[in-house]
Amino acid sequence: MSAHFDLSLEEMKSYGYKIVDLIAEHWDTLNDKKPVTSATRKEMDNLFLQEAPNTGMKANEVLDFVMDNVIPNSTVISHPKAYSFVPGPSNFISTMADSLATGFNIFSGGWVASPAAAELEIVTMNWLLKMFNFPVEKGGGIFTSGGSMANLTALVTARRIKCGDDFSKAVIYLSDQAHSSNIKAIRVLGFKKEQIRILPTDIEFRISINKLKNAIAKDRLEGLQPFCFIASAGTTNTGTVDPLHDIADICEEENLWFHIDGAYGGAAILSKKGAKALRGIDRADSLTVDPHKWFFQPYEIGCLLVKDASWLSNTFSEKPEYLRDIEGNESEINFYDYGIQLTRRFRALKFYMSIKTYGLDTFKEAVTYNIQLADEVEKILRKSRNWEIISPATLAVINFRYNPIGLNLSEPEIDALNQQISKRMMESKEALLVTTILNKQVVLRMCLINPKTTIDHVKETFLLCNKFAEEVLAEKK
Repeated sequence: MSAHFDLSLEEMKSYGYKIVDLIAEHWDTLNDKKPVTSATRKEMDNLFLQEAPNTGMKANEVLDFVMDNVIPNSTVISHPKAYSFVPGPSNFISTMADSLATGFNIFSGGWVASPAAAELEIVTMNWLLKMFNFPVEKGGGIFTSGGSMANLTALVTARRIKCGDDFSKAVIYLSDQAHSSNIKAIRVLGFKKEQIRILPTDIEFRISINKLKNAIAKDRLEGLQPFCFIASAGTTNTGTVDPLHDIADICEEENLWFHIDGAYGGAAILSKKGAKALRGIDRADSLTVDPHKWFFQPYEIGCLLVKDASWLSNTFSEKPEYLRDIEGNESEINFYDYGIQLTRRFRALKFYMSIKTYGLDTFKEAVTYNIQLADEVEKILRKSRNWEIISPATLAVINFRYNPIGLNLSEPEIDALNQQISKRMMESKEALLVTTILNKQVVLRMCLINPKTTIDHVKETFLLCNKFAEEVLAEKK
């Protein structure tokens, strides 16, 4: 049977070299590509929809088909002009590390299956604990698929520790700028709508401390159990960081679990300006960071850090009979005891190899550059008669809209104009630039965390935006 899946050594090398060449060429020619792609479901069905074939094709023919049809119909998230959502800049070393982890099919759940994989997760987790000033001896963490799973893992842990088995009166708090993955996690855990407090933010999109205090006091008077607050360290919309020290004080006084969602902004700790904005992050009970965002790793690698590793093992550890021979001693961590997944891919390898290859200083320089780039973009916009900043550059995120001085457009007209700018930009495929809503206004948003993005890329994008805006205005005359 095995012969059916086997290729000769030469066939494997030839096929593998071809794929490496394609990936290397992609990295080398990123600037020459258009970042945006679009297609309808009908178009995709016409390309791909068929029954599973009973008879196989030649491997190179399948690969050629993929390169002709799959890759060109996938947005280039690592492109210098991919500004929207949270781009994934990635890096080549980590890309190859993922190939190694997959090629050798390493199981990263338990110590006995792969001591090296478990050890590298311990080592890289310690690097992250030190970055965020979490206790290395007692603290711990786990790599996850992304921020969504990290947040879910944190909230499962918080619920067990603060509520035990009965969470019928438990109440959880977060701001209206908190990431949607937190709401999803709360619902997955079985909390009712009445147990969730989504609190308004201030003019700078930070949680209102007074409103948080009022909400907690009211819930206690009604016999409910406040148990957790989720703060944001770099919101997706604006890059805003909640007042972490003030929130930590409240959580300590009220005996609330303090979870910080730093999936986006946590990596800013590597820069001086970012570290200043993130003051108080070390006071969290649990912290989510996403290496596949601003630590420049390819998808998927999220991370949860906690002050006490036993919180995770006591929450998730199960002892089925079929695992009784692979438990190891107390120092030999089985990461399937730290989270939801039993079968886990070797995520730590790419983080380890990229840090070892490039050095942490390179990552610090890249994050610092991104923050400075966003600051420079803000200065350009403020000097223009056409653009209005709605949310200033914060941890490399900036929001703005086209609203020329002297035109006296109404709010609905400004909204429609900026929506059209985005629409035409996407249709041109020259840049990935979409809108968001802030203060009930349609705004354009740039997330500038790609080290390959230059100020010239941004200026070229603004020239196109101005051109599209003028076209829309001319069509209305």
